[in-house]
Amino acid sequence: MSDESTHQKNCKNALLVTDVITGEISCNNCGVVLSEKVIDFGPENIGQTKEAYQSNARTGQKISLKMADMGLFTIIQSQDKDSTGKPLSGHNKRSFYRLRMWDRNSRSAVTKQSLLNAFTLLDGLRSKLGLPEHVVEKSAYLFRKVKRKKLLLGRSNRAVLCAVVYIACRLTDTPRTITDVAKAGGVKNKIIYRLYRLLASNLDIHSKSYSPDEFITRISNEVMISEKTKRDARKILEIGQKKGLNEGKHPMSMAAAAVYLGSQRNNEKVSQMNISRVSGISAVTIRNRVKELEALQTK
Repeated sequence: MSDESTHQKNCKNALLVTDVITGEISCNNCGVVLSEKVIDFGPENIGQTKEAYQSNARTGQKISLKMADMGLFTIIQSQDKDSTGKPLSGHNKRSFYRLRMWDRNSRSAVTKQSLLNAFTLLDGLRSKLGLPEHVVEKSAYLFRKVKRKKLLLGRSNRAVLCAVVYIACRLTDTPRTITDVAKAGGVKNKIIYRLYRLLASNLDIHSKSYSPDEFITRISNEVMISEKTKRDARKILEIGQKKGLNEGKHPMSMAAAAVYLGSQRNNEKVSQMNISRVSGISAVTIRNRVKELEALQTK
């Protein structure tokens, strides 16, 4: 490797050539590679090919189309050729022209467009909350049901979709709180609470409350405690469940209190403020739950 000025003195017939793949600038005469690097102003494909990058960029749109068409969408190519590359007959050309026209009109319809917009938002919630596929499908099914019952009139699609996602998480036993859904969707908690009660009553949905044990791993991983402390926290929750203490209490608050007691038992320095920040439960509530769990331990 050498500096450009030094190279120009040594090589009089210097002809610099830029390699657009590696970003290296080399001399075409002597083959010396200079230290300069060029900047790639193209898309950030992270080592992918152009076809793979474009395919991944359209993934969100494909998921939205799939959910909007209930998994039965079909892409009609604009070329009038069959799979072997042969041109279609006149009758088939006219048939495919009508199919493309009907497909275009159906996609531009108001009802279809609203579903596409809603499921695009659902794909964003899926990535932010890390939802599994069966929860996304359940959310899409419930949203269609809400639309058929005309419960969307006068309400925001984003707010209704957040409430539907929360209902799907409750039905599939996927631990996501209303605060998590509200932050991901940019909707206030009280709006989701209100829509949740409305949809649950109109759709005749009876969902069970979360078990505090489901939030132990989530809090423990954030505050980085040992496996022994996790096991002790679960044992503390089991005692509280047998005594009926968990009934009527926020599951996240019970899990946060159990994690704090487990860390104190194993002499791990985890503050209540740190657990409060991770769980989203106030430190006052955690202290109250800790006192209740400690009272059960002494009995």
